[in-house]
Amino acid sequence: MLKILIIGGAGYIGSHVTRAFLDRKDKITVFDNLSSGCRENLFEEAEFVLGDILDYNSLCNVMAKGFDVVVHLAALKAAGESMTKPEKYAINNICGTINIINAMAHTNIKNIIFSSSASVYGMPKYIPVDENHPLEPINFYGYTKLEIENLLKWYDKLKNIRFASLRYFNAAGYDINGKIKGLERNPQNLLPIVMETACGIRKEMFIFGDDYDTKDGTGIRDYIHVNDLAVAHILACKYVIKNNKSIIVNLGSEKGLSVKEIIAMAEKITKRKINANVTQRRLGDPAIMLASSKKAKEILGWEPKYSDCETLIKSMWDVYKNKTVNNE
Repeated sequence: MLKILIIGGAGYIGSHVTRAFLDRKDKITVFDNLSSGCRENLFEEAEFVLGDILDYNSLCNVMAKGFDVVVHLAALKAAGESMTKPEKYAINNICGTINIINAMAHTNIKNIIFSSSASVYGMPKYIPVDENHPLEPINFYGYTKLEIENLLKWYDKLKNIRFASLRYFNAAGYDINGKIKGLERNPQNLLPIVMETACGIRKEMFIFGDDYDTKDGTGIRDYIHVNDLAVAHILACKYVIKNNKSIIVNLGSEKGLSVKEIIAMAEKITKRKINANVTQRRLGDPAIMLASSKKAKEILGWEPKYSDCETLIKSMWDVYKNKTVNNE
């Protein structure tokens, strides 16, 4: 049984990671400011501390209780917003992480699992994208993730803090066991937007370009179920502790789903027409972005089980259909 501090554990991904560790009977403390997370996603088995990563003293106080591992999921993540409000992202993501790792150094905690992102790669120069791909982020959000990875590498050398940096591709889905019900706030990603349109929260959604060189003209992305992501955190935690060694790995399904495929599956599962209108491409959107997760599979023994299109959408609809008011 490990003692784990999960920073951002009330959020969408964080709550799934928390549940996975709790199911292993680990002793969990969630530290969250509830700016994007919600109380509904907290579990009574886990201690909860309301706090902000910009408050260094609060981090030191909670870490003084002693933990084997810190899991850091407390980043702002809207890529578009990061380009118009870089100062907000610099302060929260970079300065906040500096506070976390400095508090770890101060309280002698030696292991951290970091929620990174495929956005560190920028525009793909080849497909699938592996960990050796050039690191050239095209938005400030991706830059903050890369900067944090660089910080972690230095703290590994200088403070012997070992890390696992998990480069997520597109997280989606909801807990297949139905234990997590709190909806993501102000979602920016395709699948929750599709769900909100199916529910009637949104009157319409937009397809940003249908003239890409893909099978149906729409962009193709790699979607990974949050339950699969959660398992990867457990495996990464075990690896770092056992081997006293840091790692950086991609987490993706290695399967591409197009925008139109997702909408078609959503219409089939929800039995509702989804009003999707085609508009112009967004600047910086590649036609295809796919992961190579070979390293995670070989080093961690990780294998995604729930990341097929039907499971992704059905697990989301099971939550959205019960939590929202439709306009029918």
